[in-house]
Amino acid sequence: MEKAIEVKGLRKSFKDIEVLKGVDFEVKRGEIFALLGSNGAGKTTAVNILSTLLKSDGGTASICGFDVSRQSGKVRENISLTGQFAAVDEILTGRENILLIAKLRSVPKPDQVADDLLKRFGLTDAANKRAGAYSGGMKRRLDIAMSLVGTPSVIFLDEPTTGLDPQGRLEVWKTVKELAGSGVTILLTTQYLDEAEQLADKIAILNEGKIIANGTLEELKKLFPPAKKEYIEKQPTLEEIFLAIIGKGGQSK
Repeated sequence: MEKAIEVKGLRKSFKDIEVLKGVDFEVKRGEIFALLGSNGAGKTTAVNILSTLLKSDGGTASICGFDVSRQSGKVRENISLTGQFAAVDEILTGRENILLIAKLRSVPKPDQVADDLLKRFGLTDAANKRAGAYSGGMKRRLDIAMSLVGTPSVIFLDEPTTGLDPQGRLEVWKTVKELAGSGVTILLTTQYLDEAEQLADKIAILNEGKIIANGTLEELKKLFPPAKKEYIEKQPTLEEIFLAIIGKGGQSK
């Protein structure tokens, strides 16, 4: 399967602090790839470099075959970024928010694009309400809908459920799964272990600026000590695997 994202030896420092220390990973087209790590692990820095918002200090990265450093314009044509907090204009209605982005991107038939996205994300009934009156989950769905204007091939979701209540998180999870089902490649950063477990085809654990484990959930389970057989064989949770791999779960790496 063709690679949508390829990262090799990515490095970034801020003053004397090395945030990324030679990060390597790849994401295939149509995958949901979770970059899992604690606060300060370097997740957002990696996303900012891949989305051309930040220059790396070393290594290479490409999106849909385009080099992030040398072909940033082409990269931007193929991506969309949704940050940690919904970037909607709360004074505008849901429809007006999408129309604004469609016109900024010079998308043909902006009204039709807005109608289609509102329907797709279950926001048709709230289309003419001010976004400030939306629930947290609705704002995030609107934010993701806005990111799809122009049909990007790759979407970066940087901790998309930060600050949401359980219902809002479930709404976003459903949206992400539907996007992946339509063939969009998604790179998701999260510090929520259950989120990675629920959504991701592949999971990379970023710890202290390095990828220390990378694979499917089943592959990561193999890095965990064998389950003890008592009355039943207990399978490790992603939380137990994560803590064991980074050396904080009472087990060595």
